[in-house]
Order: sequence, then structure tokens, then C-alpha cells
Amino acid sequence: MKILVTGGAGYIGSFMTTLLLEKGYKVVVVDNLSRGYKYAVDNRAEFIIGDLNKEDFVSGIFSNNEFEGIIHFAGYISMAESMENPYIYFQNNFLAALNVIDEAAKSKNPVPIIFSSTAGVYGNPIRIPIPENHPRNPTNPYGESKLMVEKALSWYREIYGLSFVGLRYFNAAGASSDGKMGENHNPETHIIPNAIKSAINNSEFILYGDDYKTEDGTCIRDYIHVLDLVEAHVLALEKLQENKGGFFYNAGTGKGYSNRDIVDMVKKVSGIDFKVKIAQRRPGDAERLVADPTTINTELGFKPKYSDIETIVRTAFEWHKQNSK
Repeated sequence: MKILVTGGAGYIGSFMTTLLLEKGYKVVVVDNLSRGYKYAVDNRAEFIIGDLNKEDFVSGIFSNNEFEGIIHFAGYISMAESMENPYIYFQNNFLAALNVIDEAAKSKNPVPIIFSSTAGVYGNPIRIPIPENHPRNPTNPYGESKLMVEKALSWYREIYGLSFVGLRYFNAAGASSDGKMGENHNPETHIIPNAIKSAINNSEFILYGDDYKTEDGTCIRDYIHVLDLVEAHVLALEKLQENKGGFFYNAGTGKGYSNRDIVDMVKKVSGIDFKVKIAQRRPGDAERLVADPTTINTELGFKPKYSDIETIVRTAFEWHKQNSK
């Protein structure tokens, strides 16, 4: 089977590409390298550099290949940045995805899509843990752009019979156990890599907000190891090979950790008691996001293996330590 992986030079996309290749799939990676890295792409994959916002470029990819599946990662991921520059989020996250969806749906045989969505579509939850049928009320353009893609997928399902799975990520984190692959965003906005960098450099870490209505006053998030997350994509791909339809799943563990918990774990793993400065909340940050993973566990048989918080932080720390030299 030949699979198209968009955004395959990014953090999760690069892990996905390697896993697919190990499982015997043929992989075509498309990335514009605006925030990804060519070195991160497994050299066994075919790599095409280009902009998914250009319709002719996207149609050319489909004209030259017969895909049996698409895994769409390409897009920007910072909630804070989306509040400062919403235009690039609607352009890169929605319009680029729409070009891919349209070509997939209009192929001779509609090509099933696995879409990289987010728990950000839920906004501030009215119940915890969050089930898939929870109201979707994003609090920032990043979450809104992902919700727009989800709606487009549903319409293309109704009109063209396009099959899809939307995986609503909670917080992807961690690195490979051998330290060869890890998270390297630019700019980096995620708490685990930023706290690790503070530990390695023995520099001050900025914690955004300690006045939330949580046990210790800081945001609470559900973290999933990147190795578990890419395995969930394979399970979703296998499902669409057997069952046509449109499906949404929470990709999380059901366990929540506060920002202070994360900082404490980084200090424990690194052995460095770096300074922490409290700053104002970031605009658009939800207070508490914890998944109800019942549906993905039961329907896809998903069982995380690496997503305890110490394993996540320890693998991430080893990667950053090796790559900070």
C-alpha cells in the first residue's frame, strides 16, 4: 500500500513515516519545510517538497500516484501564535487541508484520510473526561481551524463517500528510546521541551498562569507518547480498510497532569532544580483538557505502552540532551 504523509518532516509526521515503512507500507512524504526538517524524513520514503496551498501542486501529486491512504499532519500547531496571527492558521490548517481532501474525494476511488485534529476543538470543557460527543467550542483560531477541517471532512463524506478518521490529539510528547528522534519545533511552545531546555541550560523557565481553578492553579493536560500516537494512526488506517465511514476518536490516555507536575518531573529526571517564573496566562489556553479514551480503546483496540509521564519526560530529556551539544 502507498500512503501519502503530509507534514512528514515534522515531529509526529517523521515518527509516522518510519513506523509505516517498518510495517511494509510505501510512503510518499510531502512537506514545505517551513517548520519541518529534511533530515527528519526517513530516507526510505519518497520526499516531495512543496506547498499544499497550491492547488496545481496538490493535483500533480495525485496525478502521479495512486494512494490507498492519506495521513494529514501538515499545519501549524501553536494556540498562542494563532491568537497573534490567525490568518496563517486558517490558510495553512484549513485551505491546505481542503486541497488535499478535495483531491482525495475526487480520485477514481476516494482515498481514505486520517486527519490530525486536536482536543482544542472542545474549548473549555463542560465535563471531564471529555467524550467525543462533547460540544465543540474552540477558544482560539488554531482549534477553530481544525474544527473547520473536521466539518469539511464530514461534508465530503456525505457528498462523495469519502472515508476518514479524525484523531483529536491531546498533548503529544516524548521521543524515541534510542534518542535519535524527538521534538524540535521552531518556535517551540510546548511545556515539556521548554522545561527540559531550562534544565539543560540551567536557565529560568516561564510558567504561564497559576490562577486557574485547578488543584495547584496551573493548567491540566492529558499527555500521550508520540510512539503510542503514531500507532493509533496505523490502527485508524486499518479500520478504514475494513469499514467505510467517518469517525472521530480522542487520542489521549484519560490521565491529567498539571503544568507544575510536568516541571517537577523534568526536575526529577534531569536532577536540576532550575528556577521557575510565573507569568500571566497565555490567551486562548483552556483550563483542563483530559480525554475520555473509551471509544478509541474499544473500537480500535488502542492500548498506550509508553504514555506514563516519567517515560515521556525521560525519553524527551535524553533526546534534547543528545541534541543540545
